[in-house]
Amino acid sequence: MSERRQVVIIGAGPSGAIASALLRRRQHDVLVLERQRFPRFSIGESLLVHCLDFVEEAGMLEAVDAAGFQCKDGAAFARGGRYAPIEFSERLTPGRTTTFEVPRAKFDKLLADEAERQGVEIRYQTEIVSVDCAAAGAHLVARGADGAVSEIDADFVLDASGFGRTLPRLFGLETPSDFPPRQALFTHVADHITADGFDRNKILVTVHPQHRDVWYWLIPFAEGRASLGVVARPQFLDGFSGTPEERMKRVFGEDPDLVRLLAQAEWDTPVREMRGYAANVRSMHGPRFALLGNAAEFLDPVFSSGVTIAMRSASMAVEVLDRQLRGSTVDWERDFARPLRRGVDCFRAYVEAWYDGRFQDIVFFEHQPTEIRRMICSILAGYAWDLSNPFVAEPQRRLGVLAQLCAS
Repeated sequence: MSERRQVVIIGAGPSGAIASALLRRRQHDVLVLERQRFPRFSIGESLLVHCLDFVEEAGMLEAVDAAGFQCKDGAAFARGGRYAPIEFSERLTPGRTTTFEVPRAKFDKLLADEAERQGVEIRYQTEIVSVDCAAAGAHLVARGADGAVSEIDADFVLDASGFGRTLPRLFGLETPSDFPPRQALFTHVADHITADGFDRNKILVTVHPQHRDVWYWLIPFAEGRASLGVVARPQFLDGFSGTPEERMKRVFGEDPDLVRLLAQAEWDTPVREMRGYAANVRSMHGPRFALLGNAAEFLDPVFSSGVTIAMRSASMAVEVLDRQLRGSTVDWERDFARPLRRGVDCFRAYVEAWYDGRFQDIVFFEHQPTEIRRMICSILAGYAWDLSNPFVAEPQRRLGVLAQLCAS
């Protein structure tokens, strides 16, 4: 016999936790099914300021503020000895001026625990076997850690499964990304950084000395730890031999400034890798379901947009779903997919401009007009949906013109 629930959410990561809490705060019945056991390792650790707007909306900000995460007040870009810091306090869009750098294992568990504290039921180590969505409702089959199979009927399903992309796989929604395939190697270290002038309140994004489409991240955590990663085309990383750790160390060894910063680092965590992570779908919604965050689309880690898009999609989907569950007629394409894509496409324009060099020319330009700098800073803080910002409303054209001016 099937269990009956109002909303089932697949995945307890940031978008699932935020969506479930927002639904409970609107007095809806919600069940979260999570394949893994928390805490678990994940990347996407450098939060943008806009993320905290949704954490606050879900009633979780006090817990996050008290958790002792590393403060983040901006980002810093480095290339060939040049250093270009961005301060979130300079941005055009109003709001908070700081956010956090977070080990995702701790952060995601905190959000999920807060959702449970608000009355959300989360079933961990539960794998989705099948999903059938039709106009009348959704039917899910799930398998628990003990192998027991359960059936659940629901009014609606939100897929917050991240890179698991449960419904896109089951429903054949996946489409090829138009980004070239890229690969990331990443790990955590005890960084032991003592260099004067290193700002632990900023993510450091470093461009490879010879290859502008190869870049490194260094995300400082609290208590002297950091996340390290390098992103490049697979052909570039395949040119380095050895174990994943040996390969990653050799790539980091090609940048003298990173060698100096990490001279005393302890590489105490296995190096992981991820290939071909960019993803897209034919549709973000369908009969009785919608896709959140990475389950729908993932661009690239360079501007740390993934968690922001995930949380924004959760908030927007809940707003539409709440009206639908209360009997209103809604249009998921008009009310959810198109508005969400505006911000995603803005981030996409900046990712493209990063890899073709235009954004690098802009960010390393020494004489940026203050007002333009504030507009770009707003996007780097996550406010890619603020259409009052010309660099959001017309990202491709504005970036193109500005890059030409900087290059000349």
